[in-house]
Amino acid sequence: MTQVWVDGHPGNNVNPLDRGLAYGDALFATMRVHQGKIQFLKSHLERLTQGAYRLGFDWHPSNKLQQQLSRLAEANPNSCIKILLTRGVGGRGYAASVVRHNPAIITQSDIALQSEAMPGLHSQAAGSLDVTEIVSVHNLPTHYQNWQQQGVCLAVSDVRLGRQPKLAGIKHCNRLEQVLIKSVDLAQYAQDWLVLDSDDYIVESSMANIFFAFDKKIITPRQSFAGVAGMMREQVIHQLLQMGYKVEVTDFHYSMLNTAKHVFMTNSLFGLIDVLAIENMRFSKASWTSKIREQLSLTL
Repeated sequence: MTQVWVDGHPGNNVNPLDRGLAYGDALFATMRVHQGKIQFLKSHLERLTQGAYRLGFDWHPSNKLQQQLSRLAEANPNSCIKILLTRGVGGRGYAASVVRHNPAIITQSDIALQSEAMPGLHSQAAGSLDVTEIVSVHNLPTHYQNWQQQGVCLAVSDVRLGRQPKLAGIKHCNRLEQVLIKSVDLAQYAQDWLVLDSDDYIVESSMANIFFAFDKKIITPRQSFAGVAGMMREQVIHQLLQMGYKVEVTDFHYSMLNTAKHVFMTNSLFGLIDVLAIENMRFSKASWTSKIREQLSLTL
């Protein structure tokens, strides 16, 4: 089941001169529909708006788009809805056709919460082209339920993420690093890749943010130079703080991994999944991860 709408119209025709196709000049959000409603829709739309400002798009979610999302969620009560935004149709060349200034600076809420550095915010909207909105509906992967129940194991990818603070944290459409990561077959014991940057700092898994739990605190890698600051990461940080845990968003080097007691990862589709092993290092399930899934309605 895949259904596609481009600028509100059914169909999958995108102009071949669209800058998203030509340059990856685009960003996206992937959202879970649960019982006919998109989970954390407001947070998804806020993150898209923030990402659009950081890339220089002039975009806000219209009432028409939000009504469309509501209708699609009701018609597909347990599914995945994806929104992809491109800067629009432009000519040949990297530069957008028009450059104008916008004084607004948007700060992500998890930065305010955790004082996490998020370089790359700027006050220039590079191009006032008409943004292309692509909405699609997909089935949820069936194996995610087993992953939630049983946990997963990770292998370390040989592909390192480049450090680029101007793009760090944004779920942009320049995803060739992830394509290279996924092009290598996983070992039989592993379900996903752990991904490091060029200095061997842990960034994320190939599809999710990651957390490391110790006796007195929980650490998740900051996304200041690479990676995606996921919406579910933000929700879980808030929930952990409400439960009384100390959460740090900071650099986490691979050499520190064997000091962690529990490891788990998060994304908007599978919610929260326990990590049982990374390479030859073993971790126990935390007793409270199931409670987070219950409180945030993440159980599949």
